[in-house]
Amino acid sequence: MPAQTRGARRKSLGLPPKEKQERFDPSSPSKAKTGKKAEGWGAPERTGFWANVYGTCGVLAIIGTTPFIAVIVWHMFVNLDGSLASIVAAFQKDGLSLIAKIWPWTSKRAWQLLGSYAAFEALLQVYMPGKRFEANPTAAGNVPVYKANGVQSLVATVIAFFLCWHLGLTTPLEVYSLFGEMLAGMSLLAIVFCVFLLVKGHVAPTDEDSGSCGNVVYDFWWGMELYPKIGPLNLKQFTNCRFGMMAWAILPIIFACHQYQRDGFLADSVAVCVALMCVYNFKFFVWETGYFNSMDIQHDRAGYYICWGCLVWVPAVYASPALYIASVQPPVNLGPRLAAAIFALGCLSIWINYDSDRQRQEFRASGGKKKVWGKKPVIVEAEYKVAKDGRTVTKKSILLASGWWAIARHFHYLPEISASFFWTAPALFGKLPPYLYVIFLTVLLIDRSMRDDTRCSLKYGKYWKKYCELVPYKIVPGIF
Repeated sequence: MPAQTRGARRKSLGLPPKEKQERFDPSSPSKAKTGKKAEGWGAPERTGFWANVYGTCGVLAIIGTTPFIAVIVWHMFVNLDGSLASIVAAFQKDGLSLIAKIWPWTSKRAWQLLGSYAAFEALLQVYMPGKRFEANPTAAGNVPVYKANGVQSLVATVIAFFLCWHLGLTTPLEVYSLFGEMLAGMSLLAIVFCVFLLVKGHVAPTDEDSGSCGNVVYDFWWGMELYPKIGPLNLKQFTNCRFGMMAWAILPIIFACHQYQRDGFLADSVAVCVALMCVYNFKFFVWETGYFNSMDIQHDRAGYYICWGCLVWVPAVYASPALYIASVQPPVNLGPRLAAAIFALGCLSIWINYDSDRQRQEFRASGGKKKVWGKKPVIVEAEYKVAKDGRTVTKKSILLASGWWAIARHFHYLPEISASFFWTAPALFGKLPPYLYVIFLTVLLIDRSMRDDTRCSLKYGKYWKKYCELVPYKIVPGIF
């Protein structure tokens, strides 16, 4: 049976045809295909730290170097004891030819592990039972629908690994040994996937939340579609949550098992690092429906920036503190007091991060009626516009300026950064590279806070200005 187009489906249901959507171009002075410059808070992004500072050449440089950086990070932590001086000396000796020398070409077995993991997570996303969740409407008026089964999928993934280990299908040593090969293979395969997303966005977009900024480099970098799908599989939910975040959840556990098998005991430094990561990632999947309303999902389109990042950068960099700490021989011994202190401070940071997100989520769910810290919340009643059936519709929203959200507009980023510091702290302070993720996350969240402010200013206008008067700081009160 031939595939039915969206227009034919609307006609068969007795619905009027949708008006053709304009291609957005929020920053270019050139005209869109309709002859009118497209604007709006839902437009494809061509702003932000990287775009403003480096422009197209900078984006090309990032795309051209990050696949190699991911592998270099693995090599430095596994083979060079996390030594920055050693990797610098190696490049001074061999130049760029070093990359070819250290590149771990992906074996058949590594591809098998990668493919099995990806297929398993895709099946969990589609078929694991979960409640229906509707996210915020998009600028084009679409309401994204998800199956909230993150916690179930996390539990199933952990059980599946230990079951495979028990049955002799794989081992922690095998995954640890082939991790570099899997990173290298995924670095290249993810680029091909992003090319597919670019072509799909031009030729067969899933819905109206798709558009080009007129620059093919930025279309590849930022993405064309907001919510691309293949059949029932939401591709961005898969790359972000089921592949990337789930890899971050399971890899530290595997690295800890490898260290235990290698040394005959579980080092307290590994235990603290991995336990904090487990707590954080469990928190993430408990809060996953909140993530569906975050900037990563609602505004960042499916391109190299978010999809390649989740497929490769998250396993390579986000899990790197656990990889390094589990690779150190002999393992670092913290002692009971220091281990307990780091773990407690890390848990406190994760709890504050979770509680701030929970506070805002419950506030919105109650329509602004729920008390915050025992008091009536300070709110800003805002309006914004979305497209619906070819016309512009005004919707209402409420912005919270009480509790954690009276401290800073993106206060929840601060405990997230501190949590990353505490799960890296078991590496101690003799070397800088183990803190790569802490540094990267700080830069990422500062950039994200600025981009989110720009988006909210476009979306809410005068209401956002009023909100900024009530909450003047982005992340750190009195500083930024």
